[in-house]
Amino acid sequence: MTKNENLSRRWKGWHWPAITLVGALTWVSSHYFLRLRRQPPFKRHGLPTGLEDHNTLINQGIHIAENNLRVCIELRHIPDGQIKHVLCAGHRNFREPWARDMSFAAYGLLELGDFETVRESLEVFLHFQTLQGQFPVKAFSTGIFDRYLHSLFRREQPTHAPLKPKYISGHRTLSLDGNLLLVVASLHYITKTDDRKFARKHWDALRRGIRWVEKRALNGDGLISQQAYSDWADSLARTGEVLYTNIIYWKALHEMARHAGKFGTEKETAEWSELANYTRQAIQNRFWRSDLGYFVTSAELDNLSSSGNLLAIAWELALPEQGETILAAMAHFGMDSPVPTQAMHGEYPLKSIAIENRLAGIPEYHTQGAWLWLGAWHVIAAVYRDRLDEAERLLEQICSLVLRDEAVYEVYGLDGNFLSTRFYTAEAPLSWSAGVIVYAYHVLSRRLSQKAAMTEEETA
Repeated sequence: MTKNENLSRRWKGWHWPAITLVGALTWVSSHYFLRLRRQPPFKRHGLPTGLEDHNTLINQGIHIAENNLRVCIELRHIPDGQIKHVLCAGHRNFREPWARDMSFAAYGLLELGDFETVRESLEVFLHFQTLQGQFPVKAFSTGIFDRYLHSLFRREQPTHAPLKPKYISGHRTLSLDGNLLLVVASLHYITKTDDRKFARKHWDALRRGIRWVEKRALNGDGLISQQAYSDWADSLARTGEVLYTNIIYWKALHEMARHAGKFGTEKETAEWSELANYTRQAIQNRFWRSDLGYFVTSAELDNLSSSGNLLAIAWELALPEQGETILAAMAHFGMDSPVPTQAMHGEYPLKSIAIENRLAGIPEYHTQGAWLWLGAWHVIAAVYRDRLDEAERLLEQICSLVLRDEAVYEVYGLDGNFLSTRFYTAEAPLSWSAGVIVYAYHVLSRRLSQKAAMTEEETA
């Protein structure tokens, strides 16, 4: 048999299966793209109505932030047939509830009195909690490639399928801060609403949420260690004991101690209090650098990361004099300019930045990139140090950007504009930032009202 005859026989044996496979793929692809095209075109949400009724720049910016926050609330199904109000992280790229985003944004929703959305969003994550105590990183109904294609062709993401949990991050790591933030958000909800039924029902789940983290990450020194790409700055390979994650851990312990007397036992109150105090001191010992005037990011990174430092002030872990030097250092480094507030000051090794961020042209995403949720915590930190002029200036900066862009964007570059490259455009609206901006506005407003009342009493 000649070589050509042999090839011909082999082709005859395979050509029908090959044609069948190509035909099947063509049919599946055509039907997928037909369904995709039937989805409504994605329309960016414009300015909310009634903007002209708000007579100051801050009030207009807050009106937009409130609207952006509410736009991200949707009714979604979970597998047991329940329908819940959930707060999605965004509307274009992140149309799904994320533990981290929702937990921070809940602060703003609670200020607006939307207790139902916060409670039901928390209940979705509690529904998916494992017996060991792990919460999902997010709940989703659309895969990453599917979401990308809908974004590419500017179509609304479908939301009809039930939500399902995802427990591992995109970098195949565990989200310690997400687990702890859900505990913090739940206890903040209980504080604001006095919802004792919710508290009693889920107290054990909150306890297990902390214990799950401790079992996997707690060291003998009272601090927790993390994997690379696993905290909110998940494009950075920062490992070991990281300031931000340990501030979140301490806050969860502190809030459990505050509420244990009502919903736990007297013994629990003492245990949580002891753990919280031990962790607070461990954070002071490990991360505070008096020669630099701020808490360093980790043992390997002595840069100033704003997330951990600002939360330390706003949640009153930092001593008063530490809060003053941190804010002074941030001002000296210009971390609030042109956009409040940059994620970090100081060098960060390029090799430790995720390859996908470098390929997308946004290596600064979690380093020199500025995030308005950090700017909002910057406002709150200034309020707690009674630097009210500074707080008002920062909030006005934030609101001027929101008004300029007609939305709360995800992240901004050093040029003062939201990040946008050929392969990436910042999400808008981002509920995380919108929620904390709303919260910061209310924190500042309450403090200004208190100060005005005190002044009036003094002059009476």
